[in-house]
Amino acid sequence: MSQHTITVTVNGEPRGATVDSRLLLVHYIREHLSLTGTHVGCDTTSCGACTVLLDGRAVKSCTIFAVQADGHTVETIEGVANDGQLHPLQEGFWEKHGLQCGYCTPGMIMAAKALLEKNPNPTEEEIRWGISGNLCRCTGYMKIVEAIQYAAEKLRTQQKEEVTV
Repeated sequence: MSQHTITVTVNGEPRGATVDSRLLLVHYIREHLSLTGTHVGCDTTSCGACTVLLDGRAVKSCTIFAVQADGHTVETIEGVANDGQLHPLQEGFWEKHGLQCGYCTPGMIMAAKALLEKNPNPTEEEIRWGISGNLCRCTGYMKIVEAIQYAAEKLRTQQKEEVTV
């Protein structure tokens, strides 16, 4: 087994470790950093429960080796809230009942966050495409779409308020 020393900025904090070259990013996040909000669902890139942001791009962390993240920035669901305040996406999932069992929710939120950062005013179809790599076995997706629409509107309103101040 080949060992590599890596440094990954996770949720704004540089984190170093020596890891096996075959260690998946999802296992580095969960086992080395104890950030268990990133879920392991299928191990085959089908479900999206392990979605994180890598340099701002939504990726399935079960498809990337931890050594590939060396020198990069990773954001997990634990990094989404700001100073104890829910992110509008988290608030939207709460307010619009966008979750049932909650297993897919962290991955859905991370995929939606990447979408809204690129497209702050997505159509319903664009939202559905934006989360299409993430499976939910409970909700039927309508409430998830409504939660993302809620967050998009709230983020646009916050941005307008910041501009006028």
